[in-house]
Amino acid sequence: MEYLDILIVGGGMVGSALACTLSGKGLKIAVLEQTAPPAFDPSQAPDLRVSAISPASASLLDGIGAWQRILAMRAAPYRRMQVWEDEERNGTLFDAAEAGVDALGHIVENRIVQLAATACLQEKDDIRYLCPARIASIVYSPKASRVTLEDGTVLVARLLVAADGARSQVRDAAGIGITSWDYPMHALVASCEMEYGQQDITWQRFTATGPQAFLPLTGPHASLVWYNTPTEVKRLLALSDEELVSAFSATFPQKLGGIRQLLARGSFALTRRHAACYAKDGVVLAGDAAHTIHPLAGQGVNLGFQDVAELADIISRAVSEGRDFADISVLKSYERRRKPANLAMQTGMDAFCFGFSNNIPPLKAARKLGLKLADKAGPLKREVIRYALGLPR
Repeated sequence: MEYLDILIVGGGMVGSALACTLSGKGLKIAVLEQTAPPAFDPSQAPDLRVSAISPASASLLDGIGAWQRILAMRAAPYRRMQVWEDEERNGTLFDAAEAGVDALGHIVENRIVQLAATACLQEKDDIRYLCPARIASIVYSPKASRVTLEDGTVLVARLLVAADGARSQVRDAAGIGITSWDYPMHALVASCEMEYGQQDITWQRFTATGPQAFLPLTGPHASLVWYNTPTEVKRLLALSDEELVSAFSATFPQKLGGIRQLLARGSFALTRRHAACYAKDGVVLAGDAAHTIHPLAGQGVNLGFQDVAELADIISRAVSEGRDFADISVLKSYERRRKPANLAMQTGMDAFCFGFSNNIPPLKAARKLGLKLADKAGPLKREVIRYALGLPR
C-alpha cells in the first residue's frame, strides 16, 4: 500500500500538465494512465484528434517545459481566423496583428501535447507515473480515497483528482452527477494532404446543417471538420476515399483548394456535459471530467488548461499557508472561479451552434449583420480577441 498526497487519475493532456504544475511543492504525487501514447515519428501522417492551443495554454505548457518539446515535434501556427456564412466578404476576419500577438494559436495533435507533458512529468522526482495502469476499484472517502489497480497495487491518497475524461470513473465513484445532452449533429474529421503549402489561417463557414472548418497543420496538411446530421455523417464515412474527396470539393467553399490525398478519417458524436459540482472533500474534477463543450471553436482543452492553472494555484497557496489542500473549503474556491467561466463558454458555443444551424430568414439576416459589424468593431474587436486568447487586456 502506498500513501500519497495527490493521486491524479488520467495522464492525458490535462492530468499530465497538472502534475507538472504541482511539482516542487513538497507533495507526493502519482499519475495513473491506462495507455501510453504512441511515440512520435515525423514521417507519420497527422493524427485525427487535434486542438487549437491558445497563447495562454502555450504559456502554461512553456512553464512546465512542454512547449519547446511540442515545437520540436510539430505544431502549425495560425495568424488569421475567418468566420462567415454565405459570402466571405460578409464575414469576420480575426488577425493576430490586431491583438498585438504573433499568432492566434497553434493547431497541435493531442497526442503530441500528451507526449510532451508526459516527458516532463517523468523527469520529476516527486511524481510517480504509472502506465499502463488499469483500475480495478475506487473507494472514495472524504479523508483518504483508495484506488486498487488490476495488478494488485493499492494507492491511498488525501486528494483524488479526476482528470480521466468525460466518462470519469473518479467522478462516478465520488457520487458527483452531471447534466448532459447530445447535440443533433456529429463531426466528420478528415486529415488531408492539400495541393498548396502550409497555411496560416483557420476558417469556419456556417451552413444550415452545421459548420464546415479548415484547420491548418504542418506542411501541406490540413484537418477538415464537417458537422452534419448523424445520418449524413454515416453516409459520408461509407464513401470511398475518392468519393469523399469529391464530396469535400463539391460542398466546401472554393477557398479550400485542391485535396491531393485523404490520409485518415473518423467521426464522433457531440455531447455537452457539466458536473453538478467540481469538488467534494478529498476529490476534485478537472478538464473533461468536469465539462465537455461543443468543439466549434476548439476551446475544450484550453478550458482544461485554465482549470489546471487555477487548481494548481489554489492548492499551492493552501500548502504554503499550512492549510489542508484537500478540504472542501479550499477546493470550493476553485469551483467558484472555474464553473461559471466554463458554463459561460458552453452557453456561448451553444448559441453559435444553434443560432447558425438553420435557414430562418430573420435569424439569417441578423447573423449576416452581426458578422459584418463584428469585422468593423475596431478596438472592441481587439479586446474580444485578447479575451478569447486568454491574454491580459
